Amino acid sequence: FVIRVPFRIDTGRSGRAETEEKPEVSIKGVHILLAEDNELNMEIACCMLENSGMEVTRAADGQEAVELFGKSAPGCFGVIYMDIMMPRMNGWDAARTIRAMNRPDAESIPIIAMSANAFSEDIMDSRLAGMDIHLAKPLDEAKMINALKQCIAERSAVKLRNDL
Repeated sequence: FVIRVPFRIDTGRSGRAETEEKPEVSIKGVHILLAEDNELNMEIACCMLENSGMEVTRAADGQEAVELFGKSAPGCFGVIYMDIMMPRMNGWDAARTIRAMNRPDAESIPIIAMSANAFSEDIMDSRLAGMDIHLAKPLDEAKMINALKQCIAERSAVKLRNDL
């Protein structure tokens, strides 16, 4: 089937409300904690993130992610990408543990869930565990980067509002 929808592009913006353009969020140099138990998924995610100019620290499971985050200096990591189904400690428990830590960045660091399960219950469980965004696998570079940019933009907007 071929469907043709005739329309004209309106090059003049008269009579319309202007949308506020958001400044581009830079992700170069962001230090990421990546928790993933599958070696192939880990390698793919690392390549995608490092190709975008970010530095990646790897964790083989949720327990190792909690330990690495706990031992790091506050503000060391800019974001955590967290697989959900992992041995020793799953991503939800790891996120809860990180959020409960007594350190200044524990409540504010973006935690992005990565899971093969994208049912509404899984997304809700991720949010309840303290995760900011839930990404469905297979991993997609554009979605991973956009999720990070969204988290950074939301965090800076919250900071600006709190500073007023």
